[in-house]
Amino acid sequence: MELNLLMAALALIVALGLRPWRLLVGGTRLTPILATLTLLPWLWAMPSLHRMPLQLQGSGACLVLLMLGWPLATPVLCAVGIIAALISPMPWETALDLTVWLGLVPATLALLLGVAVRRWIGLHLFVYVLTVAHWLIAWGDAFLTGMVAAVLVAYKPDWLATWSDRLYLKSR
Repeated sequence: MELNLLMAALALIVALGLRPWRLLVGGTRLTPILATLTLLPWLWAMPSLHRMPLQLQGSGACLVLLMLGWPLATPVLCAVGIIAALISPMPWETALDLTVWLGLVPATLALLLGVAVRRWIGLHLFVYVLTVAHWLIAWGDAFLTGMVAAVLVAYKPDWLATWSDRLYLKSR
């Protein structure tokens, strides 16, 4: 538990040091934040709410990262863990585990992967939508993340903090 608490605190301190509230200017991140805080806690709480022989656990962290950017996704994912603990009978230690291993670690790894992909492969639409999603197949929600990211690129690109028409479509 101490390691998880240390990892969560470190990620939160670094994220808050990057002043994530600056990403809220213009109000385009408000809808993705509210959607995340409404839907994701139920996804994380599902295994403790329903006893099934085969528990499926979704993360959603990579989609949150794409929509909010890492500095803003980090405190939002911490809030998701708290809300999941409040709406389900899970102990706080389990909520901390979920926050770190379903939220912060996948989001941070996806951020690092995104940096590496942009550095070595380049800035292309299909690289943005498909390459990261291919690696994320390790998480059960990779298909959903890639599908929602593709839909948001097409219809609501301003909801994706990591998307830029100028970079990926070479428009001026």
